[in-house]
Amino acid sequence: MDVKETLQAIGERLQTGSTVKAVYGDPITAGDRTVIPIARVRFGFGAGGRKLEGGGGGGGVRADPAGVIEISPAGTTFIAIAFPDYRRLAVAFALGIVIGKLFRKSTR
Repeated sequence: MDVKETLQAIGERLQTGSTVKAVYGDPITAGDRTVIPIARVRFGFGAGGRKLEGGGGGGGVRADPAGVIEISPAGTTFIAIAFPDYRRLAVAFALGIVIGKLFRKSTR
């Protein structure tokens, strides 16, 4: 199997397992409302080898929730899922430690 065939086979395997339905399930209907989960799906892969010596490859899939689409008699709405910005939280935490140490030194 050459590199092109290997990459194609890996891509096909990743594609079949990286659907929103495979990650989050079917849409949910309750009364006159339907909620459809939306995911941000990313995948990457690579392969390599040498002539006459075989080769190999691999890949991965990452799916993150992005929100839901709500369908009701009032209309269709996309509701985004908001996650905290962990970088800002880490900076605030680090600043808190630094300020606490400075305050502690100044009170000694």
